[in-house]
Amino acid sequence: MAAGEAAARQGNAREVLVIGGNRYFGKRLIARLLAAGDRVTVLNRGSSAPPPGATHLIADRDDENALNSALGSRAFDVVVDQVCYTPRQAAIARRVFAGRTRRYVLTSTVEVYEYEDSVAFVREQDVDPLGVRVDLELPWHETEFLDSHYGEGKRQAEAVFAAEPAFPHVAVRVAHVLGGDDDFTGRLEHYASRIRAGEPITVPTANRPATYIHVEEIADFLFWTVGQDFTGPVNAASHGTLTTHELCEAVAAHVPTGRAVFQEVEVGEVSPLSFRRFYGMDNTRAVRLGFTFGNVRQWLRRAADETLGKGN
Repeated sequence: MAAGEAAARQGNAREVLVIGGNRYFGKRLIARLLAAGDRVTVLNRGSSAPPPGATHLIADRDDENALNSALGSRAFDVVVDQVCYTPRQAAIARRVFAGRTRRYVLTSTVEVYEYEDSVAFVREQDVDPLGVRVDLELPWHETEFLDSHYGEGKRQAEAVFAAEPAFPHVAVRVAHVLGGDDDFTGRLEHYASRIRAGEPITVPTANRPATYIHVEEIADFLFWTVGQDFTGPVNAASHGTLTTHELCEAVAAHVPTGRAVFQEVEVGEVSPLSFRRFYGMDNTRAVRLGFTFGNVRQWLRRAADETLGKGN
């Protein structure tokens, strides 16, 4: 029985705040929390309403006064922060939620390991947040800068929470996510369109594999994490790795008249989900804590079916 289900059946439903969570695995997490009987509050800028059964708060998380005003006197057992991208946002959250929550779950990313030039699976201790320098004066408010410093923004956000912990917190470092008919990234469709047209798929000359996780599996992982008490960074990735070629094999099943043509380049822009460095995460810590991951090769075809549509 999941932790949330047990709590609900015992009349001890948790108070959970989800910041963001409007799409993809965030909305799946909210559905799991509601199904377990938790009392769920969703905070966003008002771009979309949460599902029935959830309380909706509207505020810009970058505006500390507005955030405090929207929260009022509310307190939570757990906060799940799906949209903390910068150290500035983390610093605001640390101040606002001090005394308001007993546990904080930050959705982080495999991209925090972008500077780890390794051929081995990276472990949580390979990027210690306490060793990351925080610079609040960088132009984090500029979209172009933020987009090009996504991994660094997450690294520094983790560092803010770790340096002066105001509450127990965990940083879930999420592998590249695949699957679902609502995958907004367009990465698999990029391959499908190239294969359909017979256009080159640009990959590095040394094309390295990476770890991945299915959209339903990361929703399961976050739901499980809400009910745990461990802290610190934790890697969330399915067992096994995939290369760009293996991804394209799954995509090509949906384009029977097309052909995958690969063009290797030493420098320059490459296709999404193709890497010059190894992006493999060691998931041992999560497994030892009690989570059971699937194997990427067992769900890859299903993920392609979901995103590209069966029979297309």
